[in-house]
Amino acid sequence: MTPIQEPSPWRLSVAPMMDWTDRHCRYFHRLLTRRTRLYTEMVTTGALLHGDVPRHLAFDAEEHPLALQLGGSEPADLARCARLALDWGYDEINLNCGCPSERVQRGAFGACLMAEPQLVADCVAAMMDVTGGGAGVPVTVKHRIGIDKTESYDFVRDFVGTVAAAGCTVFIVHARNAWLKGISPKENRELPPLRYEMVHQLKRDFPQLTIVLNGGVKTDAQIEEQLAHVDGVMIGREAYHNPWTMAEWDARFFGEAPVEHDRDLIEADMVSYMQRVVASGEPWSHVSRHVLGLRNSLPGARRWRQVWSDHSLKHEAPAQVSRLARENVAALA
Repeated sequence: MTPIQEPSPWRLSVAPMMDWTDRHCRYFHRLLTRRTRLYTEMVTTGALLHGDVPRHLAFDAEEHPLALQLGGSEPADLARCARLALDWGYDEINLNCGCPSERVQRGAFGACLMAEPQLVADCVAAMMDVTGGGAGVPVTVKHRIGIDKTESYDFVRDFVGTVAAAGCTVFIVHARNAWLKGISPKENRELPPLRYEMVHQLKRDFPQLTIVLNGGVKTDAQIEEQLAHVDGVMIGREAYHNPWTMAEWDARFFGEAPVEHDRDLIEADMVSYMQRVVASGEPWSHVSRHVLGLRNSLPGARRWRQVWSDHSLKHEAPAQVSRLARENVAALA
């Protein structure tokens, strides 16, 4: 009998998204799926080496498996940050080679690093020296299929080949070019055309590597379609705006029992979490903004969101706001 192969740890993941995938968002997502890999927002090396490390790296133990995404281009600085990631207990360190924002470009990292594959290889090698290489915490790279008008497959193939030679075995590939000039980061998520075939070709050319596809995938059917070609799929904005879709992922894509399928219970769990956040001195609204999509597609969802977003209630206890929100929904039934 052929043994059942364990799914790749990168079979499903939620993308790192600036201003969105903070620790409160990740705690919420983990209530919906136990197996999906979660990523932090991008944290720059400068922020860690010269800023408030706990603010950037603290997380709840429930968030595992969790990856720290770093932004930087100096091997020595990235190695120091990799040491911090190990000390804080992250399961993966991911190097951002895909962000096209002008702020990131001014720092000479993000998508512009794709033009310097040997530098990326040096960065990966420096971090792997700290993490223990293949036997330790994995160092991965998230990148685009090209930059600006460079649309040749050879460009991304050579980039992956060079970085893989330094020991990287996991590549998360946003299946769009990054246009570094002329359009905004938001437009960079929508305007450059998706070219999934280039990501599929990378898997064919590098079968020994873990290739994860990112960009434009929204439905479970689309996830299944892509998993026929690559090792994993990373979902971004769709997971954030319609989080309940993740409640089916453990069962559908990992063959495990689904998580709790009662949205009232998930809301109650998040209310308890908000109460802990308030006790630590932080407003509960820092948490609730990530939960507003919980009841999407249900009757009364809009009214429920309005109550949770009502600034006049910001001084009320989270349990009281939750009660008001559900009462408003019930009144519409």
